[in-house]
Amino acid sequence: MKKLTLLTIASVIIFSCKTEQKEISKSPAKFSVEEKKDSTNIKHLFNTALTQGKSYEWLRDLTSNIGGRLSGSPEAAKAVIWGEKIMNEVGLDSVWLQPVMVPHWVRGEKEEANYTINGNKIDVPICALGFSIATPTNGITAEVIEVKSLEEAKKLGDKAKGKIVFFNGAFDNTLIHTFKAYGGCVGQRFAGASVVGPFGAKGMIVRSMTNGINDYPHTGSMGYGDIAKEHQIPAAAISSRGAENLSKHLKNNPNLKFYFKQSCKTLPDAPSFNVVGEIKGIVNPDKIMVVGGHLDSWDLGDGAHDDGTGIVQSLEVAYLFKKNNIKPKNTIRIVFFMNEENGMKGATEYARLAKENGELHIGALESDAGGHTPRGFSIDANQKNVHLLQSWKKLLAPYGLHDIDKGGSGADIGPLKDDHVTLVGYRPDSQRYFDYHHTVTDTFDKVNKRELELGSASMASIIYLMDKYLYTNETLKP
Repeated sequence: MKKLTLLTIASVIIFSCKTEQKEISKSPAKFSVEEKKDSTNIKHLFNTALTQGKSYEWLRDLTSNIGGRLSGSPEAAKAVIWGEKIMNEVGLDSVWLQPVMVPHWVRGEKEEANYTINGNKIDVPICALGFSIATPTNGITAEVIEVKSLEEAKKLGDKAKGKIVFFNGAFDNTLIHTFKAYGGCVGQRFAGASVVGPFGAKGMIVRSMTNGINDYPHTGSMGYGDIAKEHQIPAAAISSRGAENLSKHLKNNPNLKFYFKQSCKTLPDAPSFNVVGEIKGIVNPDKIMVVGGHLDSWDLGDGAHDDGTGIVQSLEVAYLFKKNNIKPKNTIRIVFFMNEENGMKGATEYARLAKENGELHIGALESDAGGHTPRGFSIDANQKNVHLLQSWKKLLAPYGLHDIDKGGSGADIGPLKDDHVTLVGYRPDSQRYFDYHHTVTDTFDKVNKRELELGSASMASIIYLMDKYLYTNETLKP
């Protein structure tokens, strides 16, 4: 292989710089006068985020000094105080706390699980699912019956009686978008116990919701629906490697007995808050566009990707507007929603108050898919407004924002949905997200500073365009 000379290296660097510059200002002749202004302003937003951004240090503070923020916990209360403080530091026109009562479930002592093969005790990484009841104080020991789906479980009937039902439906790793794979499996976690409890099952365990094979159990919400209390059974997740091993051992030892113990419980609802701040619009101050994520997180990790990144990116949208002296036509409202993970009480209360107060929301953007490299946006709106947002691809594509498609938006902004609101979900790359989702590994060190800042700028850019063009579009007039 030929050695690269200094001259060759310099040529490559110069070529790369010119290529990037050309890419950012691609096809200027095809831009209208307004689009040229938009292109310039978007470039300023990205430049500011990448050189003067605050999101990374905000995230460091949130995760390192507060940590996991499960609704009703002392850490969630600290996060509310923290959120109000940084919103005021950014200099929003107004900041307030919106009271909401939230569920208060606590994990208790560290869970245990194991089984024995040929005299060898095999420990299994396990964690209780949110809202599960505890096992008896001495735990549960029972034979295991394995199923791969809720549909299969519904056919068990008396076969489940006295057993621990093991839901082992894995992600479909042929799906490029990992959230689709998650959607195909998560029903087992949420509804598995409510399906097999009435059959007389003794307990329920589920394979963790991840596309990887590792030793980290992933928690998450479950529910008992309307089944009688006597049919409610303890529910827990085991790691994906633990699930693989248990399935393998069951094939040769179908009568093996599995043991697990957990001491979780649900306490009375606790008082908490959504944290809200806004920049008033200078033309239509009564028209509101929300930008937000959820302030709560699960308790195992520090809630970095889920959803610390969404929180700091949302606030950075307002910070970038102020740093670039962009005065929005409509009111931009930043919302840190409480209790997305196990109840959605913050989102439903925000929407209820908006309706009660006669507020008119014209748009909303949510970041709750991690802080990885930006890929685009998913739009929940009428077809004309979907096309409107898709028409901005030539302005956004130079920044890697190619995926601008009709689809879902976000859990916390979902309750705002009506005929006049355009809901948008920020969509970063999803390939690594479920390595960390709802686990002890969801920590600050897993977030890349540049990827996080690119996400903030991406969100600021589409909010800039929505603020400028969305309400004036005739299809959105109330």
